[in-house]
Amino acid sequence: MNFLVVCFCLALSAFYELIEWWVAVLSGDSATAFLATQGYVWDTQSDMLLALIGAIASLLTLNKIHDRQLTVFQKT
Repeated sequence: MNFLVVCFCLALSAFYELIEWWVAVLSGDSATAFLATQGYVWDTQSDMLLALIGAIASLLTLNKIHDRQLTVFQKT
């Protein structure tokens, strides 16, 4: 399940980056101005890396809390 959660987070991040690119392409000549406002060549890759780190960190830190909540829920 953890693998699927990480895959979903990365897929959602990639989809957002594609939407950002499509908006830039559809805006025509202003695409360069739109993408240049970020001023960082590796913006897409760093955004996806941070999504990966965030997904893994949340899985590692919230795993025990989630399991405890499921145990309480199953007892009721």
